[in-house]
Amino acid sequence: MCESGDAIPSDGEVIEGIARVDESAITGESAPVIRESGGDRSAVTGGTRVLSDRIVVRITSEQGNTFIDRMISMVEGARRQKTPNEIALGILLVSLTAVFLLAVFTLPAFAHYSERAAEQSGVVNVSLPVLVALIVCLIPTTIGGLLSAIGISGIDRLVRRNVLATSGRAVEAAGDIDVLLLDKTGTITMGNRMAVAFHPAPGVSESDLAGAAQLASLADETPEGRSVFVLAKEKFNIRAREMNELSATFIPFTAQTRMSGVDVPAHEGRQATSVRKGAAQAVQAYIESLGGTYPPAVAKAVEEISRRGATPLVVSADECALGVIELKDIVKGGIRERFAQLRKMGIRTVMITGDNALTAGAIAAEAGVDDFMAQAAPEDKLQRIREEQAAGRLVAMTGDGTNDAPALAQADVGVAMNTGTQAAREAGNMVDLDSNPTKLIEIVEIGKQLLMTRGALTTFSIANDVAKYFAILPAMFLGLYAVSGSTVGPLAALNVMRLHSPQSAILSAVIFNALIIIALIPFALAGVKYRAEGAAAVLRRNVLIYGVGGVVAPFVGIKLIDIILVALRLA
Repeated sequence: MCESGDAIPSDGEVIEGIARVDESAITGESAPVIRESGGDRSAVTGGTRVLSDRIVVRITSEQGNTFIDRMISMVEGARRQKTPNEIALGILLVSLTAVFLLAVFTLPAFAHYSERAAEQSGVVNVSLPVLVALIVCLIPTTIGGLLSAIGISGIDRLVRRNVLATSGRAVEAAGDIDVLLLDKTGTITMGNRMAVAFHPAPGVSESDLAGAAQLASLADETPEGRSVFVLAKEKFNIRAREMNELSATFIPFTAQTRMSGVDVPAHEGRQATSVRKGAAQAVQAYIESLGGTYPPAVAKAVEEISRRGATPLVVSADECALGVIELKDIVKGGIRERFAQLRKMGIRTVMITGDNALTAGAIAAEAGVDDFMAQAAPEDKLQRIREEQAAGRLVAMTGDGTNDAPALAQADVGVAMNTGTQAAREAGNMVDLDSNPTKLIEIVEIGKQLLMTRGALTTFSIANDVAKYFAILPAMFLGLYAVSGSTVGPLAALNVMRLHSPQSAILSAVIFNALIIIALIPFALAGVKYRAEGAAAVLRRNVLIYGVGGVVAPFVGIKLIDIILVALRLA
């Protein structure tokens, strides 16, 4: 037995009673639904909450086979793919490491061959410390050591914008996003239906309808009821009336009547009045039971409001229909302009909702999304993301409901709204504390900035490795092919840095390799300034600035360290 305020413990079927049930935790839709015994509205889901009345539920699902269990299995089965940049960087680092290892391992054999050809012995220094120093200096330790700093800087920038990210990898993935999928309720819209307009019946003024609607909403503490009260006050400056002064009796909403309102008794020449507000069919039946007539104009208004995807509430006073209140799930302010910005960045927006196609189309048109998907079950959302990923696209998903959790777990970037369920927050790899779906613009910009920073540091690291050749290799082959009476051979011409000795050259290179990582940490944390430009322009700037800088810095740094070591008589 579940009464008002109770959570339904598991999936089942209503066998007695009728009640309003809040299924927003499961479906993400804010509007309560009616669940009653018999017919096709008897199924209830575990985790939903009874808002009014009382129902008796027979548990029909086996343990481990409930809706929540299916969501868990889909979340566990979701796997995020690697991004193209992540794959490319991995291939680059592995390839460079393999090439340098192969080169270093073949050096002893090449050195012995060269010594025999020159009829010299022991002039090439291929001792184990020298080979280890060469490996340490040549393999891409710089970019490898700074990847974590780049990721931390991205997480820190997101925190400043009220977004929590679980990893730097998720932030970098945001820089490559092609498609953004958004849940409707609580993400694109406010999540609660709000009163937006009064539609009076013929012969009734809009202010009279607003006054009656406000009177019927005086004791209604739901967001919908408060919005009716606020709208009447804003449009017609109708102030609140004290229930004690009116001696009114509040009629609470029940799933059986599907109406609420007040009964105001006669007082000092004022006639007794019964004001009702509720579903069109329920109010029509109430009016006709009192002998009144339901105006065709009101029925037409109800039909038009429903066609727009909004919710109509009919207001009556005694046996007269006064008009219709239009309730609408409000689209968040400024969201259309933000979606236009995403479109300019090359990101296609798709709204996914469990609503019918009519409502989904109306909200999609108002919000300005590129496409929408109506009546989508959790499995449909998950499948849509996998299809987009199979086509080579990187997908971001924003949502707030338990039904969004599998899609959030599968998406390359899953941004959960902070106002959403615990399941959604844990399935995503980011949580937006402001619950603003267009925050993805800032997330994408930060992701692109991280990719630009990583590209700059990768270029600098590879250029560093090229420069270190001119420090260590001349030191190893300095005496090869030396003529009689000389300690240096023709390969000494490669010692363009004019380092003091082979020992100081190797030691200076190793020290510089350690110091450059420490010196670049502030740069990795600060990052490259984001510019909205193409890949060719970014590559050109990286080569000209960080490539040339990566070659020059070791020449200057290693030479300075060599001078210091010689001055201190350490080499």
